[in-house]
This record gives sequence, C-alpha cells and structure tokens, in this order.
Amino acid sequence: MKQIQFKNTSISYTDSGKGTAIILLHGFLENQTMWDAFVPKFSKKYRIITIDLLGHGETDCMGYVHSMENNADVVHAVLAELRIRKAIFVGHSMGGYVALAFAEMYPDYIKGLVLLNSTSRADSDERKANRDRAIKAVKQSFINFISLSIANLFSEENRERLQDKIELVKKEALKTPLQGIVASLEGMKIRMDREVILHLTPYPKMLILGKKDPVLTYEENMEQIEETAVQLVTFPDGHMSHIENETELTKVLLDFFKKI
Repeated sequence: MKQIQFKNTSISYTDSGKGTAIILLHGFLENQTMWDAFVPKFSKKYRIITIDLLGHGETDCMGYVHSMENNADVVHAVLAELRIRKAIFVGHSMGGYVALAFAEMYPDYIKGLVLLNSTSRADSDERKANRDRAIKAVKQSFINFISLSIANLFSEENRERLQDKIELVKKEALKTPLQGIVASLEGMKIRMDREVILHLTPYPKMLILGKKDPVLTYEENMEQIEETAVQLVTFPDGHMSHIENETELTKVLLDFFKKI
C-alpha cells in the first residue's frame, strides 16, 4: 500500500506488475481489497493500479460531497505520481462513474474502458430520492444500513450460497466512515449523464451487466449501448460480478486486455 498527498488529503493506492497499465476502481462501500483475487492473476502480464477512492479504504475524506469529478482528479494525481500516460480503466459500480468522469476530463489517458455493473446514465428522480433516504438511514443506524445494503447487491439465490463472502464484504464496508458514505451518496446523486462517451469515443469499451442485478435494471442499461460498438457481457447473477462470477469475469477481462 502506497500513499500520496492530494489537496491535503491522503490517497492510498497499490502498484504491481509491469506492462500496460490497468486502473481498477472499486464501488461504493468497497475499497481496493475488492480486487484482491484479481491482482495476482492480472499482474503477471500487466501493471495493475488499485486506488482507494475518497472516503473509502485508507483514503481520507475531502469535504461533504465527493463528486465523481473530485474522484477523477484523485485518480489523475496517482497516475501523475506514477508517470502513467495511457491506461485501461475498469470501474465497478461507482468506480465506473468515476472512470467515465475521468474519461471526460482526461480523454487522452484512456486506452480502454470497462464498466462493471455500472451505468453511464445519471440518477433518475427516483434514484435521487433513494440516495436521500439512504443518507437518512445511515445516519440513523450505520450497522443496519451497511448490512442491508451489502446483502441487497447480490442476487437472491446467491445470498445464502455466498454468505461467508458477503460477511467479508460487510466487514470491509464497515470500515468506511460515515462522512465518506454520505459524501459519496451526495456525489453519485449529482453526477452527470455521460452516455455520449459510450457513443463517441474511439477506444474499446465493454459493459458488463448482471441479469438479476437488484440495483441496475438489466433492460434499461442495455439501452445505453444501442447503436454503439460497446461490447456487452451478461452474467446470470447480481451486482457483484467480481464475487458472484469471479472465474468468468477474470477470463472476460483478460481477453479484453489482450485485444488492446
């Protein structure tokens, strides 16, 4: 684990392997440990960078709203520190929103983009209202909020089968400070629609969706890539493809990296 200072904020990241740089960005309530099963496999052929986003893992909070643009600047600061000028980005859920913000702000850095259980679209009014409810809920009962939120990310069939792994995800999520949770919810709520990036950018792109994702409706999210060259990969399970479909996801990502 390495650290840099950015705007008086301590940012934590890891850097392993050599070759084409691949930036792995975790989702909301996660941290860079979500990639632990993948880094040893990927770093045999590639340079793998994982980053704790604002208010998650070992990275400090920066104010009361962590916008996707703030997080993109954090990613840029890490890349500048490591002198990386081109990379493939893989973002899970909120990490995908950050990758899209980065792609808009720093387009020359992007060599390829994977949205994993994520979307380029802004929150609907209903989703925004859900974020506000989540902010109230986490302030009222932190542990209950985390416990329910994490379980609800998995498809129903997997909640029992993967109970041990779900407990580990909860354990990591409980390390996220209240300020980090609220600031991220506020940031996701105000994020911009970036569907245009899927339509107009020249580099290879992939969208990975879970058929039974309780968070992102499968049919709605397929619409955003109609008439684009974005490759679609569908898994049969929920929002946590890196756990629910770990073996298949490893193969899909390695195949994507190989082609770039």
